[in-house]
Amino acid sequence: MDDLEHRPAGPATLRPPGLRHLFSDGGAGRALSVELPPGTVVWPDPGYPQRHPVRRPAFWVSDDPVPAELWSALRAEHPRSGLWPVLLDESTQPWSAGQVAPEPVTEIDNYDPAAFMAEVWADWCAQQPDEDYSELEPFGRHCPGLAPPGTLVHDPDELADQYARTLARRGLSLGLAAVERGADALTAMGWQGALNHNEWTAPLAAVVRGWEDRFGVRVVGLGFNTLDLSVAAPPLTARHALQVAAEHWAFCPDTMFQGPGTLAGYAEEIRGKTAWSFWWD
Repeated sequence: MDDLEHRPAGPATLRPPGLRHLFSDGGAGRALSVELPPGTVVWPDPGYPQRHPVRRPAFWVSDDPVPAELWSALRAEHPRSGLWPVLLDESTQPWSAGQVAPEPVTEIDNYDPAAFMAEVWADWCAQQPDEDYSELEPFGRHCPGLAPPGTLVHDPDELADQYARTLARRGLSLGLAAVERGADALTAMGWQGALNHNEWTAPLAAVVRGWEDRFGVRVVGLGFNTLDLSVAAPPLTARHALQVAAEHWAFCPDTMFQGPGTLAGYAEEIRGKTAWSFWWD
């Protein structure tokens, strides 16, 4: 048995001991003072397709729904614990069933958000038989590239705590991922929510990293095919909102196509909005 299980648990260690197995180094130097509810670490189902088979659990998940206060406490401890909290919708499947496909977080470094956006844009335009790009006006077939950063109107962490209170009312379980930043949880946990749009999660995590940097985004919730983000620096002008809407479309086309139907209409929906929710059909 792993000797880590027999070390004394001091006042500033990782408890339960199973959390240490989420880290490639056994959680050396990590500490968590927040008491966790009953839960378990989740291993990927070996029968589920894996691009990068892993030798450790993908994440920890609580047995039952948790209050928002616990999410906030764990978010505040992330710098010490290295564990990013995520509120999990549909907790029975795929989370506790292990129907996940983790990828090394280092894979995210291989992707450039601007290049990913341009590729999605070009691929979609190439499939339009009538060369009708009206849904993407005013940009049409020409990808506009990444939007400039927003201006902070809220503290990113305080806003994330506030959004967690909203999401937690649904009665959601808690997930913990051993990552340095929230965006990386998508890859480390093996989330497959955008499988119908993009085969691998790392490119999408790279996009979310960019949003963390430019828009004060925090990853708060994940579902079977959903992603919930708080946004502390949303676009405030119509022009900026259009540029951000173009990024959203490349990231999750269903949000626009099964919503307002046009880029301009979607831009109005997200202008000034401090939460972004995505779902993939």
